[in-house]
Amino acid sequence: MDVVIRRARERDLEPAGELSVEVYVGDGYSLAEGPYAGLLRDTRRRSEEAELLVAVDGRDEHVLGCVTFAVGGTAWADISQPDEGEIRMLAVARAARGRGVGSALVRAAMDRSRELGLTGMAFSTRPDMTDAHRVYERLGFRRAPERDWAPMPGIDLMVYALTF
Repeated sequence: MDVVIRRARERDLEPAGELSVEVYVGDGYSLAEGPYAGLLRDTRRRSEEAELLVAVDGRDEHVLGCVTFAVGGTAWADISQPDEGEIRMLAVARAARGRGVGSALVRAAMDRSRELGLTGMAFSTRPDMTDAHRVYERLGFRRAPERDWAPMPGIDLMVYALTF
């Protein structure tokens, strides 16, 4: 499968939002009608206030995955410092999993961080997102337990970081 990673275009916004909700709700990380599902679905806002990167099939441009990229200290950055990039809401369609789509999206965010002259990246993940953890570790990210945090009671987040 030929996968292309790029900034989201107008036609990508709705499919990327629906894919994000489908993945997070389907995998049990969000309630279908909860406030987080609303953020996942609002790809227009994500693309305007941060950068929304999409993975599309090179043949038909079908959205296979997406991730929000932000610079530390901006509205969509939760844990990164101003000299770090951050990813949020990484989602890969079930049918595209195991094909390198998630890795390609994370590498694109790493490249974007370097383009912007940032010194590294840091981001949060849930403890039970073990498939994603393997992707991060293969790409050189390491756990930063001193930065772990909880946005609300019962939602414990682990932090992964990488210095370039």
